[in-house]
Amino acid sequence: MGRRLSVWLLLGVFAVLAAGEPPAFGETARGEAGDPRQSTGDAALARGIDLYNAGRADEALVLLRGYVVRSYNSSQLPQAYLYLARIFRDQGRADEALLYLSRIPAKQRTPAVDLVEGASLISTGQLERGLALIQGLDPAALTQADRALWSAAFAEAQMLSGRPLQALAFLNQALDAGGDSEALLSQAHQVLGDQLSDQELAEAAFMFDGSAIGADARLQLAKQALRRGDRQGAAQQIEQLVASSISFPYRGEALQLYDQFSGQSWQQRSVGVILPLTGRYATFGSLVRRGMELALEIHDKTREPVPFIFKDSGNDPQLAVQAVSELAHRDRVMAIAGPLTGSAAEAAAWQAQQDRVPLLALSQREGLPESGPFVFRNSLTARLQVQALVTYAMEGQGLTRFGILHPASKLGQEMVDLFSWEVAARGGEVVDIQGYAEDATDFRRQIKLLQGKDPDAPEEEEKPADPLQEPLVAKPVVPFDALFIPDYGDRVGLIAPQLAFYGIEGVPLLGINGWNSPELLRIAGRYVEGAVFVDGFFAESPHSFVQDFVKLYLDRYGEKPSILEAQGFDAAGILLSLMDRPDVQSRDALWLSLTQLRDYPGVTGSTGFTTQGEAQKVLFLIQVQDGKFVQVN
Repeated sequence: MGRRLSVWLLLGVFAVLAAGEPPAFGETARGEAGDPRQSTGDAALARGIDLYNAGRADEALVLLRGYVVRSYNSSQLPQAYLYLARIFRDQGRADEALLYLSRIPAKQRTPAVDLVEGASLISTGQLERGLALIQGLDPAALTQADRALWSAAFAEAQMLSGRPLQALAFLNQALDAGGDSEALLSQAHQVLGDQLSDQELAEAAFMFDGSAIGADARLQLAKQALRRGDRQGAAQQIEQLVASSISFPYRGEALQLYDQFSGQSWQQRSVGVILPLTGRYATFGSLVRRGMELALEIHDKTREPVPFIFKDSGNDPQLAVQAVSELAHRDRVMAIAGPLTGSAAEAAAWQAQQDRVPLLALSQREGLPESGPFVFRNSLTARLQVQALVTYAMEGQGLTRFGILHPASKLGQEMVDLFSWEVAARGGEVVDIQGYAEDATDFRRQIKLLQGKDPDAPEEEEKPADPLQEPLVAKPVVPFDALFIPDYGDRVGLIAPQLAFYGIEGVPLLGINGWNSPELLRIAGRYVEGAVFVDGFFAESPHSFVQDFVKLYLDRYGEKPSILEAQGFDAAGILLSLMDRPDVQSRDALWLSLTQLRDYPGVTGSTGFTTQGEAQKVLFLIQVQDGKFVQVN
C-alpha cells in the first residue's frame, strides 16, 4: 500500500495540484483595449503581446518588428507600436519608444499610450510634457501593471526634480501595485544611499516601516552611524533589522554587519524542513520525515550534530510561506528542505528566493527551480522519467518508432507531450497516439486503432483447411517498435492481456514508475514479461548502498521503504554532506556547493543539479523477468 500511495503522490497528485501556471499563448495577464485576440485574431501580433506579458521581451521584439514590416496596412498597427514602445522603454531606450508612439494616430490613442509616452518623456528629461500626460490619467482606469508604471513614472520625475522622499513614496506605491520589485528596489536603494541626509533617512525608515524600502533605510542609517564611528548606534539598527522577517535584496549586507558586531555568525548550522504533517497529505509527509530522521541519526553518530527544525505546511501555501519566513529569520537556518505538495512548494520557493535561503524542494510542481537561483529541486519528475526511458529505448535498444497508449488525464497528456518531444529530439518518431478514459476497463477500440484497423468493422476469422484445428488469425503487423503506456500498474494489468488477445505480441512495453506495483504482476502475469519501466527508487536493487538503506529502514520500522522515505533520506544526506565541509559556513557557501554538486551517491540515484537547479539523476530501469522485477542498469 505504501508504494502505491507514494506513486500516487509523486505522479497523480501533480496532475491535481498543477494549477497556477503562467498564462499560455492566447491568454494574458495584462490586456489592452482593442486587444487583437478579441478583434482581428492576428496570431503573430497576439503572440508577440503574450511573449511580452510573459517576460520574454527579446522574443516579443522580433515578432512585433516582423509584424510591423509585413502588416503595414493593418488596423492593429497602433497595438504593435505600443508594445514595441513598452519594450524599448523597459530597456532604457526611451527615445526609440517615443519614435514608435509618434506613429499612432491621435484618434487611436488610449490611456495606455499616454502613459507609456509620458513615462518615456520623463526618462528623457522632458518632465513638464511627461507629467502633463500622466497627471491627466485616472489610475483606476489602468491595468494593475500600468498602475505600477504610473507610480514609477512619478517616482522618476520626483527624483529628477530633487525630491527624494516623494520619489520613495511613489516607488513604494509602485511596489504595492505589483511592479518589477528588483528594478524598483534598486532605484530606492540608490536614492537611500546617495540622496538623503541622516534626518531624511530616519524619516524614510519611519515612513516606510515594515516594508522593503524601510528596511533598506534602516540599513543605510546603520552604515551612516558606522561612518561617524557610532558602533553602538549602528548595532542597534542592525539588530532591529535582522530580528524582523522583512525580505529585501540587501539583507545579506545587514547580516554581514551583524556578524562583525557580534563576533559570531548570525546563521545557525541547522536545516529547516517543511512537510505536510497534518491534513490529507500527512501520511506522505511523515514517510519523508522518517527517511530524513534516519539520515540524521546515521550522520550524528560520527559527525557534529546538525539540528533539523520541522514545520507543518499541510497543503496551505500561506503556511508554507510563513514557515520559510520563520526558518529564515527567527531560526536562522542555513537551508530548507521541502515542501512536498505543489502549491505549498511554489509559494515556499518564491519566499525562499526573496529571503535568499537555499531551498531543496521535494515537489514535482512545474517550474519550481525557475523561481530563482536559490531554489533547487530533488524529486522524481515526469521529465526525468521520460528522458531515462527514451535513452534506454533508443540508445540502448536501437528502437526508433513508438506508439503511445495513455489515459486521458493531465498526467497522461504531460507524459505524451514529453515523450513525443524527447523521441523527436533524438531523431525518432511517435507514429501513433491513442487515449482512453481514466476509468476504462475495455481497450479494444484503442488497440485496433494502434493496429491501423477499423474498430467498428466486424471481426474476421480465417478458417483452416483441417476443421479439427483451431481457427487461424493472421498476426497483425504494428507500425512501431515499442509501446509506451504512462499509467499505473493496476490499469496496465488490464491493458497488457488485451494487447496480446488482439494480436499485439512481442512488442516491447515501456512504462513509468506507476508500474512499480505488485498489482502489475498479479493481474498481468506473463503478458508483461520483458516490459521495462523506470523509477526513482528500487528497494530490490543490487546496489550495496541501496540494500544498506533498506536494511536500516527495515530494522527500524519493520517494513520496506518506498520512494518517499528514500527521497527524504537523500535530501537530508545531500544537505548534511555539504554542511560538513569546512568551507560551507554560510547560506551563500551552501548555495554555491549545491550548484557544484555532481554524482551524489543517493539511494534515489546518482544526483547532481543543472545550472537552473533541476535535479540530474541516474534513475532505475526495471524489467519484468520470470515474473519478477529486476534492475537492468
